[in-house]
Amino acid sequence: MTTTVTADIDATLRQVAEITAAGCDLVRVAVPSQDDADALPAITAKSPIPVIADIHFQPRYVFAAIDAGCAAVRVNPGNIRAFDDKVGQIAKAAAAAGVPIRIGVNAGSLDPKVLARHGSATPAALVESALWECSLFEEHGFTDLKIAVKHHDPLTVIDANRLLAARCDYPLHLGVTEAGPALQGTVKSAVAFGVLLAEGIGDTIRVSLSAPPVEQVKAGIHILTSLGLRPKRLEIVSCPGCGRLQVDLHRLAARVEAAFDGFPHPLRVAVMGCVVNGPGESREADIGVSCGNGKGQIFIRGRVVATVPEARIVDTLLEHALLLAEQHDR
Repeated sequence: MTTTVTADIDATLRQVAEITAAGCDLVRVAVPSQDDADALPAITAKSPIPVIADIHFQPRYVFAAIDAGCAAVRVNPGNIRAFDDKVGQIAKAAAAAGVPIRIGVNAGSLDPKVLARHGSATPAALVESALWECSLFEEHGFTDLKIAVKHHDPLTVIDANRLLAARCDYPLHLGVTEAGPALQGTVKSAVAFGVLLAEGIGDTIRVSLSAPPVEQVKAGIHILTSLGLRPKRLEIVSCPGCGRLQVDLHRLAARVEAAFDGFPHPLRVAVMGCVVNGPGESREADIGVSCGNGKGQIFIRGRVVATVPEARIVDTLLEHALLLAEQHDR
């Protein structure tokens, strides 16, 4: 999801371009004001990926998003004013335009009546709220719906989505909302998504981090590639380090990661610190280095091609990676 003011069309499109380059497939933009709604036609026309409008508080912006050509509209039943009596009109407009509606239920904005019945934002409460709003659309013959039930606790997210998957056939969007800073949020998201996606539950994901959107996208892609659900891009295999190290491995791994950031071809790069597992992992990688005594043996697809000092390791790996990329493009 973008973090720009949507009404700032240029800034929003720049951020969309950044996350698209990082591998994002869909983008959601916030629409809290009329100025934001007015910006949607220009954004949807120029965005390289489908745009989803995120609507809170004002149902009239739903119609603006549909008219603007948004690929989908997310509504939050817990805090959109006078939502229920607008469902018929929204369903009619969305059906005519072929625009799906996502019912997005968050623990932090659950309908007060549902919250009172359950006492807290339990999995059952989240599911009840979502399916109730779905039923209102179903009464009007509209079933082009998606559902998201989000909570800050990954175990609640897992239980809620399992309940939903058992009770409906709608596509499910997965998310651990307010997941936290980058490391904590990535771990919590990976726990929830890993369990659910391994069970075949979930159709789209968002990693909600207190970090720039491009970092959220990168985290999501790493989760999906680790599960075999997206083709691998760049994968760095590196050891945690131990008392056998004779190079500054942590710094070396960070330098390799920075040097290969955005590398356009899928590669497995091994950065290994000693002779125990280093040669084996390096031989299995496309490109690898096995370090010792301030030097590194460079492996290219299983074959030792050079031994270089620690200061030359990163440049040497990158040089050989570019040669492999040229061979791939021929």
